[in-house]
Amino acid sequence: MTKVNTKRLTESAILIATATVLTIVSSFLPGLPLGGSVTIMSALPIILIAYRYGVKWGLLSAFIFSIIQMLTGFKTVSAFFLPGDDQMVLWKAVCVCLIDYILAYTVLGFGGLFRDKFEKPATALAVGSIFALVLRFLMHFTSGAIFFGSYAEWFFTQDAIAEIGAKVLNSFSGIGLATFYSFVYNATYMIPEIIITAIGAVVIGKIPALNQKIKTNTLETPIIK
Repeated sequence: MTKVNTKRLTESAILIATATVLTIVSSFLPGLPLGGSVTIMSALPIILIAYRYGVKWGLLSAFIFSIIQMLTGFKTVSAFFLPGDDQMVLWKAVCVCLIDYILAYTVLGFGGLFRDKFEKPATALAVGSIFALVLRFLMHFTSGAIFFGSYAEWFFTQDAIAEIGAKVLNSFSGIGLATFYSFVYNATYMIPEIIITAIGAVVIGKIPALNQKIKTNTLETPIIK
């Protein structure tokens, strides 16, 4: 194994571990009133891998991170398969795991697409972060609309949004209600997540030492395309 490959593997492992730690630490923070939670930029280390080493390597790293996400969220994931209120038909449970975990976190690897599109690393990293997290939002939104639409009526009758919820329930039903519910529910935590991560990307992209390493990385390690 070459020195370059060793460096890439080491840096990627450290960044995946950092993303995992940020996820775990964030789980101790208060969740949102109606469900969902915002993490402390847990996606940014994965996006940084993709930015430094290319989309293919980023997707591989993000896929590994998605498996770790499933393991750290084992209590939630296992509930889809075990007897109880959250149990699903097997094929639905498998699809939820595929869309809400495997695909939702693997798409973070696309955060490196904009490396050569902007001169400033901070800008490219921020745009990549926004793009990757929007893709993640679309995964959660799709899963929610298809598999969790039954929660829509409960969601829109909660006291925090009861007045607006009543108007929504009078305006939507069936697939329309499930789709609107999934959009609102996932937007409540993904929009803050996108904003926080983008700000973090700008800050990290402006760190002089890291900035220089990012600029010179193409000379040290070929980007996988």
